[in-house]
Amino acid sequence: MKSQTKLKEKMLLSGNEAIALGAYEAGVKVASAYPGTPSTEILENLCRYEGVYAEWAPNEKVALEVALGASFAGVRALATMKHVGLNVAADPLFTAAYTGVKGGLVIVTADDPEMHSSQNEQDNRNYAFAAKVPMLEPSDPSEAKEFIKTAYALSEEFDTPVLLRTTTRVAHVKGLTSAGDMQTSSAKPGIEKMPEKFVMLPSNAKKRRIELEKRIERLKEFAEGFPENRIEWGGKKMGFITSGVSYLYVKEAFPDSSVFKLGMVWPFPEKMIKAFSAEVEELFIVEELDPFIELHVKAMGIKCRGKELIPAIGELNSKIVRESITGEKGRDIFEPMPIPMRPPNLCPGCPHRGIFYAISKLGVFVAGDIGCYTLAALRPLAAMDSCVCMGAGIGAAFGMEKALGKDSLGKIVAVIGDSTFIHSGITGLIDIVYNRGFTTVVILDNRTTGMTGHQPNPSTGVTITGEITNAVDIEALSREILRQEVKRPEPSVIIAKAPCVLLPEMKKRKDKLLYLIVSEKCTGCRICLKIGCPAIEWAPLTEEQFKQLKPFKRLKQKGYSRINAVLCEGCGQCAMLCKFKAIVIAGSENEKNA
Repeated sequence: MKSQTKLKEKMLLSGNEAIALGAYEAGVKVASAYPGTPSTEILENLCRYEGVYAEWAPNEKVALEVALGASFAGVRALATMKHVGLNVAADPLFTAAYTGVKGGLVIVTADDPEMHSSQNEQDNRNYAFAAKVPMLEPSDPSEAKEFIKTAYALSEEFDTPVLLRTTTRVAHVKGLTSAGDMQTSSAKPGIEKMPEKFVMLPSNAKKRRIELEKRIERLKEFAEGFPENRIEWGGKKMGFITSGVSYLYVKEAFPDSSVFKLGMVWPFPEKMIKAFSAEVEELFIVEELDPFIELHVKAMGIKCRGKELIPAIGELNSKIVRESITGEKGRDIFEPMPIPMRPPNLCPGCPHRGIFYAISKLGVFVAGDIGCYTLAALRPLAAMDSCVCMGAGIGAAFGMEKALGKDSLGKIVAVIGDSTFIHSGITGLIDIVYNRGFTTVVILDNRTTGMTGHQPNPSTGVTITGEITNAVDIEALSREILRQEVKRPEPSVIIAKAPCVLLPEMKKRKDKLLYLIVSEKCTGCRICLKIGCPAIEWAPLTEEQFKQLKPFKRLKQKGYSRINAVLCEGCGQCAMLCKFKAIVIAGSENEKNA
């Protein structure tokens, strides 16, 4: 990947890998992002190319501001994020539409229909409409690579940021892609003072607002001849307008029908849409999530059918599309296979498990946050009572405190991860201190951004490329043990510091212990099961084992716990819970004496 040599052979790339390659070929010099599924792998791949500065930013707002600053300096820049990340970056996005760019600026927003790894299912095509910026939407990895290069050309031609929308399917599917020619930017790197363009005081912003409307009108005309807005004629009894991965579903479900594929989903080529709709007997709009295309087509006075047939919730597929439109029940694309339930759970040895078990015993309201530790909301821990968005746990806990006053003392705890604390939790903590609150905040510091694939963050002391750098000292930013602090009438911060067990250095450690349960000592009390560790299993007593029990034990014991040696990470949290000392280190004197 470090080579500048242009590869001509076909490559099997995911959508995210293809976007990284396209950005490199487009001449991107600065890329900033905050990791979030389904966008994460874009920057993880782009950082491997020579000549590209790539970074994990503290949050998406900062990422876009860094990319915008690079654009002001005349180089091509990229910001990537998942769909909810664009909410965080919306402030600079809306004003960047006014300032325009110097070097090309592209923002990748990766939507997550079906909420595979997200707290909501928003449709970010609405941002293009609201912010008045163009949006391109590829349907496969090959298009994704070419679309991002097209996006940079558009950005510089029209003096605008450009949104590139992907979805989970496009981001993660593999497709054949070829390396292409390197592009050059029309901008020249360098500092140029242009306050009338870049300083959005009301007097300047009013002028730029007029320019923004002129730009949108020019983009509408451009859309009419944009080659990626294409009509594929077939039978004219049924016509479809679609975009992105939905285009592939339509082509599979109705291969002989006429299809209008929108490569630019905003602004619309209205003349083309009107001409297409006039040629087909019945017009259908097929799109995932919101009726974005449908509403705008209907606003043109064109009769069409969309969300009264096509589901507005979750992902589509060709079977859903065909059945929704024809009303005919077809056979499943793949016959379902019976598989055992695999509920999500914190990993074996997760350092967060112990703190959540302790919190659950306090009976407090736990205002949680976004991260792998959100899984503590599930049984048996059941130790999280709210989770809204990144950083909201601290603000929500403080809001409850202010609503209930002193009556809330000792009843509320905010829990947040280290990466999320830096992303958007610091300001919430400042709010508590500034406004004289007493909310207790627990920061779970596992030395990584665990949920999205173990990316470094500002508290880890390592950059995206593995370089050692200054680490944010969370302890210096905050202050410290659970039962004592939770009832103090002043702000308190508890930092639970332990590395994620999935980090490479933890996997390779030579001092890893293995725990086992001495079955003769196990009373079947099930206390060890209450921390929900996947390595601890429950085994019902066999008839023979039951007969061997003393009569008084038969009244209580229905089985015994055991530890799966393959899954055990040797954290020892379970051993601390067992008052019968049945959980011991394998090979220790305790095992030998059992």
